[in-house]
Amino acid sequence: MTGLGIALLLAGVILAVAEAHVAAGGILGAIGVAAAVAGTVLAVDGAGGGIALSVVLAAVVAAVGAGLLVGVARTVGRTLPRRVRSGREALIGTRGVARAPIGPAPGRVLAEGSLWNARTCEPEHPIEAGDPVVVVDVDGLTLIVRRAEPWELTP
Repeated sequence: MTGLGIALLLAGVILAVAEAHVAAGGILGAIGVAAAVAGTVLAVDGAGGGIALSVVLAAVVAAVGAGLLVGVARTVGRTLPRRVRSGREALIGTRGVARAPIGPAPGRVLAEGSLWNARTCEPEHPIEAGDPVVVVDVDGLTLIVRRAEPWELTP
């Protein structure tokens, strides 16, 4: 029984280390913590320790393992890509309102609190002043827009 407990402890440590190096979403780490807890109980019980000692050590191993998993998850969460907040990439996908007609000739759009020159990506479908638009691209200081679909108008 002690040998199985030690094997489970080692497997738990290996899985926890693997979690730090493989993008598994916490699954390997959680399995590793469970294996370490089970290994602790079996090793202590096999060595002649009482049930109270097994439970206390298992709780300590579980708390330490969970703490390490949370720490790794927070570190990984900080490294994930975030939404662009500035520059031309931040404008793409934003909604605006046409302030002047946009057809074959460029018009004006109010987007993100600023008034921009704009042209439509669909010249055969002109956009009237007051129509909601969505920015699909940026060409220099000119926004390329299309008319917003009804489902895009809900906040």
